[in-house]
Amino acid sequence: MDGRQRKDISIGMLVAVVQKEDQRTGFLTEGYVRTILTKSKFHPHGIKVRLETGEVGRVKEIIEEED
Repeated sequence: MDGRQRKDISIGMLVAVVQKEDQRTGFLTEGYVRTILTKSKFHPHGIKVRLETGEVGRVKEIIEEED
């Protein structure tokens, strides 16, 4: 799943984000969502979130955790 719909993202979810400085390279950072920063329901480049580590980026991928 991609991260362009706000309804698909919840706090505590494991995601891969692209940070502002990594947009050119496309390097993804994995982490757990602490805060959802985008207020709109949809964003074409991904919903902006803050990870538990404090890093901020746009969600490019929602990682399915195996139980």
